[in-house]
Amino acid sequence: MKKALAMIVTMTMLGTTVACSSGQGTPSAGESSSTSKSEVAPKKVELKVFLGGLDRFRDQFEKYFAAFAKKEKKEKNIEVTINTEYPGSDNSTQILKTRLATGDVPDIFSLHAVNDIPDYYKAGYLEDLTKQPLSGKLIDGIKSLVTIDNKVVAVPMESLAWGYLYNKKIFKDLGIKPPSTLTEMKTVVQTLNDKKIKPFMLSYKESWIPQLFLPLTIGGLGNSSHKDFVDKMYKNQGSFAEVKDMFGIIDLVNSNGTDRVFEVGNDDGAADFAAGKAAMWVQGPWDADSLLKANDKFEFGVAPLPINDDSTSTQINVSVSTSLAMAAQGKNKEVSADLLNFILDDQASNDLYQGLKFNPVSKNHSFKPYPWVEDASVYVNKGQAYKDPQIPAAVKDESGKALQAYFNKKMSADDVIKDLDKTWKDANAIANKK
Repeated sequence: MKKALAMIVTMTMLGTTVACSSGQGTPSAGESSSTSKSEVAPKKVELKVFLGGLDRFRDQFEKYFAAFAKKEKKEKNIEVTINTEYPGSDNSTQILKTRLATGDVPDIFSLHAVNDIPDYYKAGYLEDLTKQPLSGKLIDGIKSLVTIDNKVVAVPMESLAWGYLYNKKIFKDLGIKPPSTLTEMKTVVQTLNDKKIKPFMLSYKESWIPQLFLPLTIGGLGNSSHKDFVDKMYKNQGSFAEVKDMFGIIDLVNSNGTDRVFEVGNDDGAADFAAGKAAMWVQGPWDADSLLKANDKFEFGVAPLPINDDSTSTQINVSVSTSLAMAAQGKNKEVSADLLNFILDDQASNDLYQGLKFNPVSKNHSFKPYPWVEDASVYVNKGQAYKDPQIPAAVKDESGKALQAYFNKKMSADDVIKDLDKTWKDANAIANKK
């Protein structure tokens, strides 16, 4: 028995020696073994995500980011912590520009595709996403709006076809149809007033809301009677005096709206509009989620805003607004790219975009468009649409403040014109120095 025991011990020691010499002991990283990935310490990455003006979608984004973190841990053993910021629309652009200029760079940030991509690209802030899988998924018409120098530089979130919103029940009950001229709109307004219904929701607490008049009026006029207006402004050869027609619809809206104008912002405006306190709102379908949260039975439509009595100026604005970009100076590009590709995941993104009430942007999106999208598509399909005009961000920002002052009678129409002319020239001067 002693001899047998000694033989067993000797064989055991010999087996251990052979195993160690053949590399079958503790495996090195990257080698196959029976050790599961979960036993290897995960790589830890912190992503900074800047989502300006998107606080109303916080729940949807946070849930989606949590799903991404779980996927990244499972597939790559990377433990991702995502720190999100949701600054308000009024100051998010300035905050982001300051952060980028000072080197406090978020890994991923939101920007307006039409307004911001040219300037941010020129400044070297945008990573090229062309070779990422997401690039090949984008619908062609959408892809062109996030492409510059043949490079895809952002993931589109909100693709828009917008004008103003109207309460379908009120319109149906009164036999009203969306008007195609300013005179027809005046008739609609009179009909509503006669029925003691406020024609327009006014919510000017936040300057970005009255600012919406600018792309709608310049877009309509710039694609009908003043096709060279934007080009002339960039050459310092034009003036807003040429498109003074824009004040016709602004005056009509301002004089036939709800009360407490400067006490009502976007959230309160959405709640009041969904409650039927006005028949129309110069606002976009990006507020669909807020409207339906306030009243899940609310039915609203989208129609082009009449500017004058030339019906060819009454067109739908087609745009890509909120998009997500990767910072060229970001420190976590691999994981940032994974997150942006997950934004257009073939399966999960259907629920994300549908939950956000956004339009399909991917060839693999299979969800049915919402009724208000179909309303706008009727005009688009008839050729009554234009691409959102490329107006300097500084001019848009200033127009919101100027139109607040115009409503409050602190500025005249001529004052607004002079102010916007100067702001555009200043923006040209700054752009030319870069």
